[in-house]
Amino acid sequence: MSEYQYYEFQAIDHPLDEADRRALRAISTRARITATSFTNTYQWGDLKGDPTTFMERWFDLHLYLSNWGSRRLMIRLPVRLVDRTRCKALLRKVDSARLLVKGEHLILDIHRDEVKGEEWDDGAGWLASLAPLRADLLTGDLRLFYLLWLTAVEAGDIEEDEPEPLPGLGPMTPALEAFAQFFAIDPDLIQTAAERVADPGLADLSGPTVRRAITALPEAKKTKLLLHLFENGPGAAAELRAELRRVLAPEANASPGMRRSAGELLARAEAIRLARAQ
Repeated sequence: MSEYQYYEFQAIDHPLDEADRRALRAISTRARITATSFTNTYQWGDLKGDPTTFMERWFDLHLYLSNWGSRRLMIRLPVRLVDRTRCKALLRKVDSARLLVKGEHLILDIHRDEVKGEEWDDGAGWLASLAPLRADLLTGDLRLFYLLWLTAVEAGDIEEDEPEPLPGLGPMTPALEAFAQFFAIDPDLIQTAAERVADPGLADLSGPTVRRAITALPEAKKTKLLLHLFENGPGAAAELRAELRRVLAPEANASPGMRRSAGELLARAEAIRLARAQ
């Protein structure tokens, strides 16, 4: 079988203008280029450019897939909307991901080699399934980093007594499930992690709860958020939700005392496998 590579990029915050599209067309004469995307496949060549440069200049999301098992996902985020220190801490022992600071943006670069699929996969449709992860990260939902931590647990890079990075992984969203499938993360380990909720205080938000959170915001913060929303600024809604998450998230979640260890998660996952086999 000949080699096959799939590249897809997506712009969310700022559509591509005519100059952007001309620059991309100069790089590839075959790619499908729109105001928000760049897509191409290769069987005898490769992309004439660095995906990191593409992300730095034009795009917010990138997905790569090859038929020899290499897979990559890149997510670009505004630095001002991300807790960079916490994100770096969550990736401390994760070899499959890195954070890059590029001007006003932070790029999360995730890769995994030798991913074995059960059938032929041309790559189409994956990025659409994974795109909601970017919005989740911007609102402060860091469960994607929990999944990345699980890849390090699988690889044996995490000590068995190390606590999980969040109180739990559940409830799983379609985007998180797609991520786990795309990078072939152990489903029994994921089921184990998802048995507990990541943010118990945010599991069921009602109108009155949100209203109380908005009321609790400092006046200066509320004014700033409303102006950003009025101006239809990029990420305005995500910034508001992130602020509400910070207000509503229970302080107990900051303590690792009630969290399970990597060894406990592995033991529980093995028990799930044995029960299924029986």
